Amino acid sequence: MDRDAYHAALLSSRYGDQPRPTNIIWNDVVEQQVAHKSVRTFLDEPLPDGSLETMVAAAQSSSTSSALHLWSLVAVTDAALKQRLADTISATVPIDRIPCIEEAPVLLLWVADASRSAALTKELGSDPVVLEHLDTFLMASIDTALAAQNAALAAESIGLGIVFLGVMRNAAKKVAEIIGLPPYSFVAFGMAVGRPDPQRASAPRPRMPQSAVVHDNGYQQDRYRPYLDGYEEAYRRFRNSQQMSPETWQSSVQEAATSMAYMGGRQDLRDMVTERGFKLR
Repeated sequence: MDRDAYHAALLSSRYGDQPRPTNIIWNDVVEQQVAHKSVRTFLDEPLPDGSLETMVAAAQSSSTSSALHLWSLVAVTDAALKQRLADTISATVPIDRIPCIEEAPVLLLWVADASRSAALTKELGSDPVVLEHLDTFLMASIDTALAAQNAALAAESIGLGIVFLGVMRNAAKKVAEIIGLPPYSFVAFGMAVGRPDPQRASAPRPRMPQSAVVHDNGYQQDRYRPYLDGYEEAYRRFRNSQQMSPETWQSSVQEAATSMAYMGGRQDLRDMVTERGFKLR
């Protein structure tokens, strides 16, 4: 396949029959980003040597707030510990197991971590009062997400697949206890990493067209509405291709906004993070 055809295929996978951008400045990095997909099926083999180090180097090269280093990474490779975490999380959702956690050779737990700041400040004779405020919680969470996204791109660039696991927050308190997190830290999300199984390949999930989400010189309320029907069709085709149950995108939005069962325990997240020192003042 020539490059133009490959680029057209990438945009078709991302947008379906919806309006697509026609003036992308393509390079290897952009191709990789547009081709991203969540991988939930992995081969039974370890990560290649140097994979984790490569991902962490990329993560540490992400933008960060005031060089405060407000994140940490717990790499879980022990099979028994990984299974314990998988069992803990699967108990919060209406399924018996979470295969992607069990299959992946490594489960990465991305920790929003102000514990170093708290410890060093106390050692220097001061009270870390700023860490109790909402902005520190946001800084730590944002920096963690930026680092993890860099790591994800690095993983994909060396032939690995990843899936982000927000479901780790369903049992945030138990997960923190299992891995021994100190105060002023919590697992923001997990990431399963491994070699994708080509026999059980996933596909890129469609996105809305750019005109639905990009606003010119100010926010235009309801800008997305003319694009709903087209996106619903792309969403339907994706779910059919992945043998997923019939569901509209709008119904999934409604469920996410109204169903406490959907939260799976995350309704207690505020209590957990405040207990751990983030008072969210």
